[in-house]
Amino acid sequence: MSLNGPGADSTDARRGDGQHSVGSAAAAGDVGMDVDAKPHSHSFRYSLSFPIIGQCIIINNKNFDRRTGMNQRNGTDVDAANAMKVFANLGYKVRVYNDQTVEQMMKVLTVVSKEDHSCSASFVCVLLSHGDEGVFFGTDGSIELKFLTSLFRGDRCRSLVGKPKLFFIQACRGTDLDAGIETDSGDETTKIPVEADFLYAFSTAPGYYSWRNTMTGSWFIQSLCEMMSKYAKDTELQHIMTRVNHKVAVEFESISNAPGFDAKKQIPCIVSMLTKEMYFYP
Repeated sequence: MSLNGPGADSTDARRGDGQHSVGSAAAAGDVGMDVDAKPHSHSFRYSLSFPIIGQCIIINNKNFDRRTGMNQRNGTDVDAANAMKVFANLGYKVRVYNDQTVEQMMKVLTVVSKEDHSCSASFVCVLLSHGDEGVFFGTDGSIELKFLTSLFRGDRCRSLVGKPKLFFIQACRGTDLDAGIETDSGDETTKIPVEADFLYAFSTAPGYYSWRNTMTGSWFIQSLCEMMSKYAKDTELQHIMTRVNHKVAVEFESISNAPGFDAKKQIPCIVSMLTKEMYFYP
């Protein structure tokens, strides 16, 4: 019996027919996956006891088809180079894909998701492009972000079940601007959800613009790479991401001649479904 207690479990939603929520998680589309784990080990860290720490895929979109109406993303090559260096230094096998169409992005990530990651401890994906709330742009149009990330769900990528899948996403999530405000100061199987063990690190909060400097790269990727370089040897990932949030929020402010775009702020948004602590070194 689970820790929920003896009663039936229900979802907090109403069915389309007006009846109350169903009493099965399977009805929500999450059937769970079995993962091999030692009983009663109670490890709160992801294991790094694999031959390699994993792959890092970087999709770097700079130039866009005129029909999309999207401007060139100057400065993104700096982001891609910095991310490649940081994750390579952590031991990841890094592959960079520049100026990918929607079809090409889907193909790249589909192929990677079907590879055997049995020898890997984790997986990293860095996505650099234009965006809007819930969507990410290829060079010829947009795609819902979930179509890219869901390729690595537990029921679609079995060799990454129970392992951290880390997505770092530099893209706008809307058109709102943040003006800021002054402040004064193995022997047993365990069933896990197919959406477990993901972390999505968005460069900005839902609905907001994401800022990028044409010479030094985006505020978020600059801060991410700096904090990872300084602290990844001994600090847990979500603690690192809190420091990234702090750096972006406190140290950056836009300088722009465009009306209404000067002196704006930004705060990254970290969405975690990780079930353990992620360290990059044993």
